[in-house]
Amino acid sequence: MRWACLLLPHLAMDGVLRGFADPAAPRVLVAGPAQRRVLQAANPAARAQGLKPGQALAEARAVARGFAESECDPRELGQWQRLLAAWAYRYSSQVSLHGGNALLLEVAGSHGLFGPWPRFQARLRAELEELGFRHRIVLAPNPFAARALANAHDGLAVDADGLRAALARLPVQRAGFAAETAAAFARMGLRRLRQVLALPRAGIARRFPPAVLQHLDRLLGGEPALLEWYRPPDRFDARLELGYEVESSQALLFPLRRLTADLAAFLAGRDGGVQRFVLRLEHEGRADTALEVGLLAAERDPALLFEIARSRLERVQVPAAVRALALHADELPAFVPAHRGLFEPRVQQAVPWEQLRERLRARLGEDAVHGLRVHADHRPECAWRGESVAETARPTAPATTAPRPGWLLPGPIPLRGAVAQVLSGPERIETGWWDAADLRRDYYRLRTRLGQDAWAYRPAATGDKRGEGREGGWMLHGWFA
Repeated sequence: MRWACLLLPHLAMDGVLRGFADPAAPRVLVAGPAQRRVLQAANPAARAQGLKPGQALAEARAVARGFAESECDPRELGQWQRLLAAWAYRYSSQVSLHGGNALLLEVAGSHGLFGPWPRFQARLRAELEELGFRHRIVLAPNPFAARALANAHDGLAVDADGLRAALARLPVQRAGFAAETAAAFARMGLRRLRQVLALPRAGIARRFPPAVLQHLDRLLGGEPALLEWYRPPDRFDARLELGYEVESSQALLFPLRRLTADLAAFLAGRDGGVQRFVLRLEHEGRADTALEVGLLAAERDPALLFEIARSRLERVQVPAAVRALALHADELPAFVPAHRGLFEPRVQQAVPWEQLRERLRARLGEDAVHGLRVHADHRPECAWRGESVAETARPTAPATTAPRPGWLLPGPIPLRGAVAQVLSGPERIETGWWDAADLRRDYYRLRTRLGQDAWAYRPAATGDKRGEGREGGWMLHGWFA
């Protein structure tokens, strides 16, 4: 087995910065009571101004000006971890949140799908950067070694033969021991893990808790990896605190894109789609504005989800300043990708039909797009009709095998001009006695002197009961293409 550790050293700050269009602006996370506000994290721009974690907010304000402050919410750490675990679940069925701000993935079984480790690692890095999380990645034969090596390395990949040497070079302070154990080793003059590994086990067992030897055995692969595995939930729930008041729907597009991209990553991880979700605009001192977004079929393309949500959002008048944006999805059906041929030509810049359909529904209204449905009725006027696109998903009646024109007129009209040739016919249609709209016609396919192929009829021998034909004349009902 081979384990990848994805360490996220700036998880709290990266999670907050994802909600802002300019993450490079100086920003700090603060926590604590109002009398003792302390910096919990600072982004690179804020660090360049001399700000650092552990600094009192009053001191930070004396050192620098012009930096933004955000509340450090420990609950959001779990939200970001669960989001990344859902994203990682597409790469491995064995994903664990063990080890703090890190993900552990068993990747030996995934190389067949995602290629050798260098290509696989590059893909993980590219997607993490797109999601907005800084990271370090290490590959090792067991999850505990991968987690410990990620404290000091990035991009390291070791196998079973090189594991002990790699661990031996690891600083004791970063080997994953408890803080008091690491401090005790430091007082003993032990700086590298090789010095600890060289100590007799009996002496370690006598001077330290059993967890120390257990940790050493785990690092060397002497104990099985009994981890708690992540399982994706049956619903998606994400929220972005804006940190400022937004009164325009246009200013909500950036966090909206983040949320829909997170939803798409979550759906890709569980190999599912979404058919309905709710955007919730949170206001200060008043009820939230709920905006329901429905799709005709399960989708998970991030561009499509953002496009549909944006179209819905732009049609809403924001009633008050928005403090946070949340996205909830309870309906997560299976996703069936569209079938395409291996050599099917794809026109550049072409919009897929599903995306065009949803865009038209979003802009024109849900009732503006109709489908066509075949009905089991021989009367041409009743053989098909327009219905909502959702209704067309139901099974349709089998269409008649007789040729029918592509352009059927709204109603029969007398055929003007002379007929040059009768191409086929007659086809007798005699039906409709049950609803007082009965007819009795003999249809023909005709070619006019202008070269057009017409679909026309004459009343059958007993005559059309509605009297819509003329004796000896043709009634035009449609044109063949």
